[in-house]
Amino acid sequence: MPSFFPELSPQFAALLPLLPGHRLAVVGHARPDGDCIGAQVALARALAARGLDVTCVNPDPVPRRLQFLTRGMTFLRTDDVLPTAAQYTAIFVDCADHARAGERLQKAFPAPLAAIDHHLSNDGFAAHNFIDTGSAATCEILTGLLLDTGLPIDAPAAQALYVGILTDTGQFRFNSTSRQTFLLAAELMARGARPADAGFELYERESIAKLHLLQRVLATLQMECQGRVCIGRLPLGVFAATGSTAEDTEGLVDYARSIDGVEVGVLIEERGDGSVKASLRAKDPAYRLDLIAAQFDGGGHACAAGLNLKTGAADFYPRLVAALARQIEVVDAQRNATGSSG
Repeated sequence: MPSFFPELSPQFAALLPLLPGHRLAVVGHARPDGDCIGAQVALARALAARGLDVTCVNPDPVPRRLQFLTRGMTFLRTDDVLPTAAQYTAIFVDCADHARAGERLQKAFPAPLAAIDHHLSNDGFAAHNFIDTGSAATCEILTGLLLDTGLPIDAPAAQALYVGILTDTGQFRFNSTSRQTFLLAAELMARGARPADAGFELYERESIAKLHLLQRVLATLQMECQGRVCIGRLPLGVFAATGSTAEDTEGLVDYARSIDGVEVGVLIEERGDGSVKASLRAKDPAYRLDLIAAQFDGGGHACAAGLNLKTGAADFYPRLVAALARQIEVVDAQRNATGSSG
C-alpha cells in the first residue's frame, strides 16, 4: 500500500511511543461538526485498541445527527474535565487554533502534545503538529496516518472517518475533494464504512424545527456586491421562536452560496451578549475567505471560514460587506490580468 502522507506519517509514528503512560484527552472544537467528531472517535478508538487511556472532550455536546458515531464512547464536556485537567495530556483535532476548543479548555490544556488539522489558518500550536492544508478534512489526514502507520481502524472508526470526509467535502462536491480523498474513502469502505447508513443519519433525519429555522433564514437573504454575495441572518430569539437549537444551523449558509451568480454566501447569527457569529462559504478558493475571517479574528479555509466577534458587532455588517467587496475587486483584477473568467 502506498504512503498517503510520506512527510507526516513518520512523525506520527515517532509520536506513538511517547503516548503510553499518559491519560489522553482528544479535544475537539466548539459546535463540533462531522469532521471533528469523526476524528475524535477514530483517534480515540485506534489509541484505545493499543491499550491507552483515552477520553474525548468537547466544549459543546455531540450534535443529535452525529450521536450514532459515539455509541458506547465517553465524551466529556468542559465542566466535566476541568477539575482533573492536569491529569490529561491533550491531543487537539480539527482545531484551526488553540482557542477553537473554547477559552476554558485552552487554559486547561495550555501545552497540547499534538494537533491534527487541515485549516489554512493553523500556525501549529502543539508540540507535534500534523497539518496538511491540502487535505479536504482532518479525517482525511487521520485516515492516511492510521493506514500508513498500521494502526487499527475498526468498523465504527471507519464509519466515523468516512462521515468526517463526507461532511467536510460537501458530499464530495467541494474544491478540496481530490483523487486521494476517494482512495481513502474506498479504504474506509473496505474496513466497514457504510455510506448508505451515513447518508440516512446525516441527511434523512432533519427535525421540523430546523425546517422552520430554514424558513426564517431564507426570508432574510439579502444580496450584496452586485449580486455576488448573499447574506442571511439568524436574528436574536429565532431559536426560541422556532424550537430549534444552534446545531440546527449546520448547512444553512450553503443555501445563500447555492444561488446562481453568488460567489460568497454568509450566515450571521446575533447573540444575546451583543456578539455575532458568522459563517462564510465561497464557490472558488480564489476568494480566500480565511483572510476575510482573519480581519475579524476568525479563520478557516479558502472556501469555508468562520468568526466570532465579541466587540464591534454594531457595525459588523457594513464592515464585512466592504471587506468582501475589496476581495472581489482583487480577484477580478487578477482574473483580468490573466485573461481568466474563473
